[in-house]
Amino acid sequence: MSIEIVALLMFLSLVVLLFTGLPLAFVLGGLALVLSFFRWGTNSMLLVAVQTWGVMNSYFLVAVPLYVFMANILQRSGIIEEMFEVMQIWFGPLRGGLAIGTIVICTIMAAMTGIVGAAVATMGILSLPAMLNRRYDKRIALGSICAGGTLGILIPPSVITIVYAVTAGVSIGKMFIGGILPGLLLSGLFIAYIAIRCWLQPELGPAPSKEERSTHSLAMKLMALKNIILPVLLIIGVLGSIYAGIATPTEAAGIGSLGAIICAAIHRTLTWKNLSESVLETGKITAMILWITIGARCFISVFSAVGGDDLVRDFITGLAVNRWIIMICIQLILVILGLFLDEIGIILLCVPIFIPIIVELGFDPVWFGILFLINAQMDYITPPFGYTLFYLKGVAPEGVTMGDIYKSVIPFVIIQAVGLALCMIFPQIILWLPNMMK
Repeated sequence: MSIEIVALLMFLSLVVLLFTGLPLAFVLGGLALVLSFFRWGTNSMLLVAVQTWGVMNSYFLVAVPLYVFMANILQRSGIIEEMFEVMQIWFGPLRGGLAIGTIVICTIMAAMTGIVGAAVATMGILSLPAMLNRRYDKRIALGSICAGGTLGILIPPSVITIVYAVTAGVSIGKMFIGGILPGLLLSGLFIAYIAIRCWLQPELGPAPSKEERSTHSLAMKLMALKNIILPVLLIIGVLGSIYAGIATPTEAAGIGSLGAIICAAIHRTLTWKNLSESVLETGKITAMILWITIGARCFISVFSAVGGDDLVRDFITGLAVNRWIIMICIQLILVILGLFLDEIGIILLCVPIFIPIIVELGFDPVWFGILFLINAQMDYITPPFGYTLFYLKGVAPEGVTMGDIYKSVIPFVIIQAVGLALCMIFPQIILWLPNMMK
């Protein structure tokens, strides 16, 4: 059987099985086992053991459970609730101020936890009722939460970033630092959009009355800032240690976990219940990521063994078109795949195939990785299957429909596409800070 037919059969089988609703890890691993058995016999069963050992032996993947644990502890520490109070005092008096404050909190949460679901669910519980009670337009309120929540994919420490870096064989530290400016760029674009829309159409995000505004004195605003000292110190401790070369990303994960425990202890929320729930949730998420990694490694190994990766690479590099056309096509492929597959699954399936192509075309794999993460952000809020849409619907009050959420994210998807284009046109937005690392 020719390479082309085998590769096509593998792809079609994957698509069919994914639509059955089976877990991605078992679809990938099971397909790899079946196909390798029929092609090479029983000796190929050693593939699972080899790939499992390759995953479990990776030092860098130790950072995954540590960052997930840090996020879970912080989610239960009460810090986020305090930050929301600060944002209400500082941004509440402005038109669209609560939506702007939501983006700011989500940006800080992204730098603290890196988990999208936590940010969207928390802000859906805290800021959404406050905005609706203030008679904010649903599209501004819902869209700001969904868009802000996705910043956790890009701004470090992001678990998806670690998986990409390990899979692509690039520096986790450079990937972390490379995501900072694009993340702040997107955050700034979201804020600018909300501010301009609410300035042009005040009814979308009405400002409070003069009486309400007068209660928030400068002294009160300055006093409120003490509640963000701990989050800022934690962010500086994790990202600063990586940027300065003091700690590796894995070591910084340990610093972050210890810092999260200290923060929870200061807030008197370090209870046995919170600690045990955080450990259990960390185990579940880490196990899911590792099983997907093992299954994808097996699948890609079989795909490579039959010559599938060479087939794809030769086809793409053989196209008589400008390399930027190829890059745009790759981004479109990733957008389409994001409608059906988990982002970690896309990384593990596509990155081993795309990275050699990217390098051969003369592109930086760190730069490409950040573009991938921005693309993933778009997938997370793109209807009809974006994860954040369902996270928010799960905590939204009565009266908020799925249609409302779908409509609210459209402007923010466009803004993310603009951010992606800017990072493609001006690569230094991504590469400036990584190139300055020690």
